[in-house]
Amino acid sequence: MVGMTRLASGFSAFLLSCCVAVAQNPAPAPAATPAHGAVTSAESPEVREFQKIEDTWSAAINGRDQYSLELVLSPLFVDVSASGDFTTRNQQLVQLMTGEDKNVHIEQRVLAVRMLGDIAVANGTYLLHHKAGSATVDEKGVFTHVFERARSGWLCINSQRTAVREDSNAKPKKQSNAEMPFHIPLFGK
Repeated sequence: MVGMTRLASGFSAFLLSCCVAVAQNPAPAPAATPAHGAVTSAESPEVREFQKIEDTWSAAINGRDQYSLELVLSPLFVDVSASGDFTTRNQQLVQLMTGEDKNVHIEQRVLAVRMLGDIAVANGTYLLHHKAGSATVDEKGVFTHVFERARSGWLCINSQRTAVREDSNAKPKKQSNAEMPFHIPLFGK
C-alpha cells in the first residue's frame, strides 16, 4: 500500500510539473502570413506590391514609355482584351509605339492577390479611356493578371480583361426578406 501511495504521489507530481511547464510556455501564435493560395486583403503587402506594378504598367501606357512596359510584361505575355482580341507582348509594344490611339489612358486598381509560389494572380478593376471607331469611350471592367517571379521582380505573363456593362435602364434589385441566402419557401417559416 505504501508503494502504491508513493507511485500515485510520484505520478501526480510528474503530471503537475508538466502542467506548470505548459502553462509557462504557451503555444506560439499562428503565423500572420496568408496560407498557400489564400487571397490577401486590400491592406496586405502583396496588394501594395502588385499595385505598384500595375501603376508602372498604367504609367507606361499613359506616357507611351516602351522601356517601362518591357519591364512589366514577360516575353511570353498574352493579353485577352475585353473584346476578345489576343495580343502578345511585341504586339502591345507596337501598338504603344505607333500611337494610333492618342487618347488611350488606363487606371488599374488591385483588389486581391493570390500567391502560389513563383506565380501570383492579381484581380482588380480598371478604367480604360480609348477610341472605339470614331468615338472615345470609357470602358470600366475587371482584370485578372497572372505574374511569374523573374530575377528580383514580377513579370506579367497573362492578362484577361472583362468589361462591365452599365445598364442605364436597370431596375433596382428587390431586397430579399429571407433569413438565409438559400431560402426554400416550402421548408421555411
